[in-house]
Amino acid sequence: MRYWKLLFVGFSMNSEPIGLGHGGAVNLVCLDLEGVLVPEIWIGLAERTGIDELRQTTRDNPDYHDLMRSRMRLLDDYDLKISDLQAVVAEMTPLEGAVSFLERLRSQFQIVILSDTFYELVTPLMGVLGWPTLLCHRLELEEDRMIGYQLRQEDPKRCAVVAFQGLNLKVIAAGDSHNDISMLTQADAGILFRPPANMAPRYPDFKVVHDHVALGDAIEAAAKRLGET
Repeated sequence: MRYWKLLFVGFSMNSEPIGLGHGGAVNLVCLDLEGVLVPEIWIGLAERTGIDELRQTTRDNPDYHDLMRSRMRLLDDYDLKISDLQAVVAEMTPLEGAVSFLERLRSQFQIVILSDTFYELVTPLMGVLGWPTLLCHRLELEEDRMIGYQLRQEDPKRCAVVAFQGLNLKVIAAGDSHNDISMLTQADAGILFRPPANMAPRYPDFKVVHDHVALGDAIEAAAKRLGET
């Protein structure tokens, strides 16, 4: 059994604590990673290799385990290694507007990235994003090959939001895909960022935005509403 370890460090601040929202409510922002802050890694691999089957993401297939089985099978069929995926990530840059968006939020909110990606893939991108807290999964590797994966837990994004709410935090969440819906539903406010065209009408309760300025505006507006309740 794999144990996730936490290190707590205490410190004092002279300025107003980060994360204090309107009305004194503590607001936490939970964000998906791929499709919200950075490009889709597997689409990048598909473009690099010419293997169209690798273009499928959770926007196309909401069954994560089925999607990962398909990906691992394709990696074996085409003799692709973890280093091939890492090479794709090394060439990636955040989506336009993502870095300034995070800088805008940091003065107002605590930020946590909840993703179905893997630490072994995305660590280089975290530095470019300013090292936000990232909760995701682990790959099982053997001689540069992906032989399996370990989920942090089932339905990890929703479970993380539940845990944060158990700490008396108000949670605002944003994502772009089917695997974000349980997180957005559980959150005190949920926002869809550039969702597939056929997805938004199915979830009319979520505000839909298409750029990072609008996403920042929506998060700030949600925080104000939560502070008034």
